[in-house]
Formats: sequence, C-alpha cells, structure tokens
Amino acid sequence: MRLTTGFLALALAIAAGFTAAAQDQMRGLDLTSPDMTTAEMTRAQVEAALKAARGGHGADFAGKRLSGLDLSGLDFSGANFRAARLNHANLSHAKLDGATLDQAWALDVDLTGASLVKASLFATQMAGARLDGANLTGARVTADLTGARLVGARFQDADCSADEKNQSMGLMRATFKSADLSRADFSRANLARADLRFAKLSGANLAGATLREADASGADLRGALLRDADTSGLDVDSARIDSASVPYLAKATHLDRASKE
Repeated sequence: MRLTTGFLALALAIAAGFTAAAQDQMRGLDLTSPDMTTAEMTRAQVEAALKAARGGHGADFAGKRLSGLDLSGLDFSGANFRAARLNHANLSHAKLDGATLDQAWALDVDLTGASLVKASLFATQMAGARLDGANLTGARVTADLTGARLVGARFQDADCSADEKNQSMGLMRATFKSADLSRADFSRANLARADLRFAKLSGANLAGATLREADASGADLRGALLRDADTSGLDVDSARIDSASVPYLAKATHLDRASKE
C-alpha cells in the first residue's frame, strides 16, 4: 500500500528533527486510527515475502501497516521497514541484523531478545518498546525510546550520537528519557549528546563510551561502569551516582548537584 500524503509528510517532518511543525503534526495524529493500529498483511504473507526475497536482498516492507502482528522469531535480516507501522507488534527473538527501520512507528513494540546488529533506527518512534536482552551491537540509533525497557540490552560499538549534519533542521539524537537501561552494555558506544534524562542506568557498562555533552540529569548511574568513558560536558544534575564514580565524572557538568551515594 502506498503511503498517504499526510503520513509521508509527517515522517519527513519527524526526520527533520522534531521541529515545532513536526510536533504540531504529531499532536494532530490519531494513534488509535486504523492506519496506526491495524495490519494489511498476515504473518503468513510476511513469511511469503521473506521467502521470495531470498538471494541477498532484504524484503521490502517500506510503508507497510504491520501493527499488532505476531512476527516473533522471523528472520528479517537486511529488510526495509522505512516508515512502516509496527506499533504493538511482537518481534521478540526476531533477527533484524542490518535492517532499516528509519522513520518507522514502533510504539510499544516487543523486541525482547531480538537481534538488531548494525541495524539503522533513524527517527524511529519506539516509546514504550520492550528490548530486554536485545542485541544492537554496531547499530545506528537516533530513535525515541522514551520509557522503553532495555534491561541487559547490548549496544557495544553502537552509534547513538546526535546527527551533527542535520542541525539546521533540528537536533536528531537517541532519546532514552525515563528508559530502563539497567545492566545494558554500552561499552565503546557513542552517546554524544544523547538524551538520558531520568534513565535507569544502574549496573550499566559504559566503559570506553563517549558521553560527551549527553544529558543524564536525574538519571540513576549507581553501579555503572565508567572506566575510560569520555564524560566531558555530561550533565549529571540531580543524578544518583556512586562516590567511587566521581573521579570518572571530573569533566561532567553540575557534578556538585549530583546525589553521591
């Protein structure tokens, strides 16, 4: 099915970086409409499309309505989900290595235990998603994961930094606001200018990660491993930290306002 003009305009506006115009359109979007809650394919049809695409090319689901489907355990390696609707879909333990999910809507999607190695999640709407134990090693992530669960998720060598090339259109960055990132592995990941406000990062591995100018105000960093991390300009205003972590946060901002425990 072809994207409607209104939906495509919204996707492009969001990709431009959550400008005021994009936010206005989001406020006017009916998330309970059939376009956002129903599927135009069955699981069997999805499986047939995957089978037909074998031979080195990922299946093309761009713009497709797949909300609410049980797609658990399927192999979507290299698939194109650009601007697709995957709201409330079950993709637990699915394989999406190298897949493109740019500008997709995946609100409350279940990606528990899924593999998204080197996947692209640019301007992907994933508020409330479940990614416990998911593998996003080497992925490019500028998704909105507000309130998501990512307990034990793997982000080694992932690029979650702000998109510096499109600042004229607004700042695109990974948003983990109020997300549960307990025991997540961000070793060597790039989180420069990422939004980590009020995130739960207790026990997270941030060794060797770039946290330059990220916002972790109000976050829980107790037990987080920060060895060799670049924390220059990291905002820890009202964050909860271990006293032993203070030396690793010497270049952070508002360290004097953090709660040291």
